[in-house]
Amino acid sequence: MDRREFIYRSALTGALLSGTASGLRAEAIKKTGLAEVYKDSFKLGTAMSTKTLSGKNPSMLPLIAKEFNAITAENAMKWSAIHPGYDHWIWDLCDQFVKFGSENSMLMIGHTLVWHKQTPSSVFMNKGKLTSRKKLLKLLGNHISTVVDRYKNYVAVWDVVNEAFDEEIGWRKSSWYNVLGPDYLSQSFEIASEADPTAHLIYNDFKLENKKKQRFAIQQIRTLKKKGVRVDGIGLQCHVELNPNKPTIEQLEETIINFHKEGLQVHITELDVDVLPNAWGYRDQHINDLPERAGKLNPYKDGLPERVSTLLASRYEELFRLFIKHQDKIPRVSLWGTSDDETWRNYRPVVGRTNYPLLFDSRQQPKKAYFALHKLGTDS
Repeated sequence: MDRREFIYRSALTGALLSGTASGLRAEAIKKTGLAEVYKDSFKLGTAMSTKTLSGKNPSMLPLIAKEFNAITAENAMKWSAIHPGYDHWIWDLCDQFVKFGSENSMLMIGHTLVWHKQTPSSVFMNKGKLTSRKKLLKLLGNHISTVVDRYKNYVAVWDVVNEAFDEEIGWRKSSWYNVLGPDYLSQSFEIASEADPTAHLIYNDFKLENKKKQRFAIQQIRTLKKKGVRVDGIGLQCHVELNPNKPTIEQLEETIINFHKEGLQVHITELDVDVLPNAWGYRDQHINDLPERAGKLNPYKDGLPERVSTLLASRYEELFRLFIKHQDKIPRVSLWGTSDDETWRNYRPVVGRTNYPLLFDSRQQPKKAYFALHKLGTDS
């Protein structure tokens, strides 16, 4: 599917579930949001949390409908959430996701079919023993084909495999890899393609600007394509830091260009900007259990200083200038959440910190970064 077909399909998706009246309402409220401002450059998306999809954050829905024209299910479509047991499927939140996206004429991204995390342990262990290759391939095929087939008329894009590669050692030695080896990557894409031949299929990962990881990813995608396996796009997660060197704009630009040269559309899939000090050395600990380091690791618990807010706006602006420059390669830019109260960065890597990585604050009010992007999009 080329860029024009990709955007055209996403524009039509909403007609499948929405009536004329709801479609008109959606058009009326979208005209002042960021999606409208960037509509000639790329789709602008956000991740919808389980809290929002389950109706526990109702004020988020009109905000998302106004500001975005693409949505990703942050957790609701992951294996543990949708398919916790072999014959046990939970469709409620995913159906709600599709209903909301359709009523608001949005591009919908299914995230994610295969990942080494948030997958039931029963997938990999059978009566205390490692699942056999034959059985695991059957489970993989059943899961992918069932999910993709259910939403094939609505979800136009799938993050088929998430984070299969390591920065240093090539293949991540996950349970998928340990049983199936490299085949699990090709098998996943082949099954997804068979289930929906018109869907846009993506490989999604973080830190692909890392040269070693990038070269390995390109090598594996080339191998798939030589076998006739369809891979349409690469997902650059873009969980970046406020520090303009982590990563640099030049590193990101080179990454975008290199993957596009491989015949891939480049999706920015999980964008956010971490404003807090690096705390990965204290991974999974609670900030309350680190009293001597709390001040350093969680410096903005009472609010984001104006100076840092300005730096955040500048960081977002330089990123979007890059995306606009390469809009011929980038069909979509998605943020990993809408407002700071729902960001994953409040509990990763350290639980209980207060982070400010998104465009709206914890009261769902636009921040400086939002206005900077609105102006940039209007002026471009």
